[in-house]
Amino acid sequence: MTDRPVTPLLDRVSRPADLKSFSDAELARLADELRAETISAVSVTGGHLGAGLGVVELTVALHAVLDTPRDKLIWDVGHQCYPHKILTGRRDRIRTLRQQGGLSGFTKRSESPYDPFGAAHSSTSISAGLGLAVARDLGGAPEHGIGDVVAVIGDGAMSAGMAFEAMNNAGHLKKRMIVILNDNEMSISPPVGALSSYLSRLYAGAPFQELKSAAKGAVSLLPGPLQEGAKRAKDLLKHMAVGGTLFEELGFSYLGPIDGHDMDQLLPVLRTVRERARGPILLHVLTRKGKGYGPAEDSRDRGHARAKFDVVTGEQKKAPSNAPSYTRVFAESLLKEAAADDRIVAVTAAMAEGTGLDRFADRYPSRCFDVGIAEQHGVTFCAGLAAGGMKPFCAIYSTFLQRGYDQVVHDVAIQRLPVRFAIDRAGLVGADGPTHAGAFDIAYLANLPGFTVMAAADEAELVHMVATAVAHDAGPIAFRFPRGEGTGVDLPERGEILEIGKGRMIAEGARVAILSFGARLTEVMQAREALQARGIAPTVADARFAKPLDRDLILDLAARHEALITIEEGAIGGFGSHVAQLLADEGVFDRGLKFRSMVLPDIFIDQASPADMYAVARMNSGDIEAKVLDVLGVEHLAARRG
Repeated sequence: MTDRPVTPLLDRVSRPADLKSFSDAELARLADELRAETISAVSVTGGHLGAGLGVVELTVALHAVLDTPRDKLIWDVGHQCYPHKILTGRRDRIRTLRQQGGLSGFTKRSESPYDPFGAAHSSTSISAGLGLAVARDLGGAPEHGIGDVVAVIGDGAMSAGMAFEAMNNAGHLKKRMIVILNDNEMSISPPVGALSSYLSRLYAGAPFQELKSAAKGAVSLLPGPLQEGAKRAKDLLKHMAVGGTLFEELGFSYLGPIDGHDMDQLLPVLRTVRERARGPILLHVLTRKGKGYGPAEDSRDRGHARAKFDVVTGEQKKAPSNAPSYTRVFAESLLKEAAADDRIVAVTAAMAEGTGLDRFADRYPSRCFDVGIAEQHGVTFCAGLAAGGMKPFCAIYSTFLQRGYDQVVHDVAIQRLPVRFAIDRAGLVGADGPTHAGAFDIAYLANLPGFTVMAAADEAELVHMVATAVAHDAGPIAFRFPRGEGTGVDLPERGEILEIGKGRMIAEGARVAILSFGARLTEVMQAREALQARGIAPTVADARFAKPLDRDLILDLAARHEALITIEEGAIGGFGSHVAQLLADEGVFDRGLKFRSMVLPDIFIDQASPADMYAVARMNSGDIEAKVLDVLGVEHLAARRG
């Protein structure tokens, strides 16, 4: 087998307009080549394989029928977009996906005019598409013009409330736009909820009949009942009238379901819809995540996210690990605590595998809840559980928790309900780039009255923080931890309950103290070792808590040293800002203390390895060493890269 597939038709495509010269039969063969190229590229870079494979035929059909980039095509969630990138002039860089300086793993406005809207978090496409449609009708962007607006929403994204808010508004405004529901029966974890059940049974033939005279020959291409649609229809037709669908109640003309892998259905239906649509239309397309690649189709998550892999076997090429991942440590710690306390329940938002809660679900199925891509609901659901006397652990990535922030404030914090937030993917996460960086949770949680905010310096500390969260009933509590493997420290059999608001001393020294919050502690200790070779031995402490602060520890460090440096894997306004406020309130700066705070810079850092991203952020060991030398006024060469 050659390194790259043979793709004679794809080789003729440099932009979507090239597809206009292809026959329908050639477009079907082009889809096969596009699938092979997508598999080949992702095997080199790693990435979100399954979602893209599921929309290969849809991608070809859309670009063949539409006039992009004048017609605006929005992918939701954006990780479905790899085949789209190949067809839109980026094939020569497709093997740089998710690499430093390469293509983003999501749609990105600054990357291509064919990406009209960036989408890395789910369920935004209908809102954005409606905005584009209204801008079109109001005469916006006259120098370019806006044609049709098409939002492809799938991979579970329709389960979020925002999608239905947008559909309700679009139905009211009656603007011409096309929403394609990519129903692959998946989100990231297997689908959950009443909506998924509804879609799995839905077959609405009658609405399509309204377009029959316009579609002409298209109807004959839709077997009735559709083979897959008939199976889905059987139960539904016993209980409801055909045509009385949820989507039509929201003001959309509903069409489908059709087979999203059958070009003989896709092409004529898309042509008919584009020609005849007047208001908002929803086209229901059935696809299979991971389609056409056995190792993806056979996996539980349908090949959602993959490391580099062997194309023939599908075996992922993961570097050997010397330590368990933080996610695994969290999951195992929670299982041990749950065995001793039957009031512990776990909640996640379509990320059971990513947060490690799939194992909790296997062990305690009645105490584990996947709410789908619905973080707002998930947070308030946890608030209700806490109000009912349970001990809910809300396990959500830092970047996704942002979506439920209003609920964190109003439903949890104001009521002082003891919801336990397990915040995975804290800090810079690597290949997923700025959209998935856990940069802001320290700042947006530590400013809330009554909130307790912790960060694990290593995996042993994480075990202790799980135990501490279980025991904490005085209000909401959060603990954050990074992506990837731990440091390799010995793990306790069970966690110890930490004293709230108390840090720990790591190493005594002189002149300068470094107060670390979170997983930069390893880099701090490496910097300390390098500084000792210069005769400088900083004091090092682990804060453990951003809120409440350890006042005694901080004021003691300030009193005994010329300088105090804080470091955290978070943005401006977090732990360092709280320390500075304390020092200012206590008049410490009046006594001449030099204070520095190392935080993530005020920029969004593009994808790279985590180490390279932290190098951009100037937060690796060499940067910490340089910061110490600067604050002490010691001359040094350019910062050694950590």
